[in-house]
Amino acid sequence: MLSWEGLREFIAVVETDSFTMAAKQLGTSVAQVSRRIGRLEDRLGAKLFYRTTRRVSITEAGTTYYHHCRPAIESLEEAERAISDLQLNPKGNLRLSAPVAYGEKAIMPILNEFMKLYEDVSIDVLLTNKKVDLIEDGFDLVIRLGMLESSSLVAKKLTSRTLYVCASADYISKYGQPFTLSELGNHNCLLGTLDHWRFIENAQEKTMRVKGNYRCNNGPALLNATLAGFGLVQLADYYVEPYIKSGEIIPILENYRPLEEGVWALYPQNRHLSSKVRALIDFLNHGLS
Repeated sequence: MLSWEGLREFIAVVETDSFTMAAKQLGTSVAQVSRRIGRLEDRLGAKLFYRTTRRVSITEAGTTYYHHCRPAIESLEEAERAISDLQLNPKGNLRLSAPVAYGEKAIMPILNEFMKLYEDVSIDVLLTNKKVDLIEDGFDLVIRLGMLESSSLVAKKLTSRTLYVCASADYISKYGQPFTLSELGNHNCLLGTLDHWRFIENAQEKTMRVKGNYRCNNGPALLNATLAGFGLVQLADYYVEPYIKSGEIIPILENYRPLEEGVWALYPQNRHLSSKVRALIDFLNHGLS
């Protein structure tokens, strides 16, 4: 098995003609340089230097070894410089996964700004509501909403989201509005992928089955149906807050609004997080907060 031990010391001694100068160059002791070169010679089964009290001279084997090792050391140093530069300056491809609706509404506009700032980064985004395997599928980062399952991944909270139950002013003027959860059964509820809504009642989380004549697995479509006065809807803040501010739709059952839930960035538990992932997490955290 190839070992790099002693190579830097060997190169330094050859190029300075001195164990003492080599030790100074490497920031170590003469004894350490001598010890490592001794182990290198033992491993190679060849003497690399003739050493006297006055001078050091390289052997024929040492000369041959140096001419082969110098390009290898230069390649290693270039590789280390490249990694160091990569850590300081975000670059390269970055794979990200996020839920479809949240990705479209909240993540993608921020990614557009990120790409303008970091021109050496390319991004491959998969918007899906399926839980991808970050490691197996080769993602650098995934965005998850709500409660997280236990895993070995690192989770960074980016922001929170809130669910609102809303209706248009036209709907309320025609059919009135519920003031308690028990009154929901008297109203047309616009459904997404689930047939139940979440609430807080008496300080306890509660899910309640609702029904209606409209179902769609797309948030913008549900929002449009709400604006058209078809019924009540429960949607996340990033869909409805602009329309609540404009007065086009009205939040109802506010006393039962569920607790905020986290929006998380998940990434592998690496000791050294790449600069591109770190930069994107910081950018998302700033953009979403």
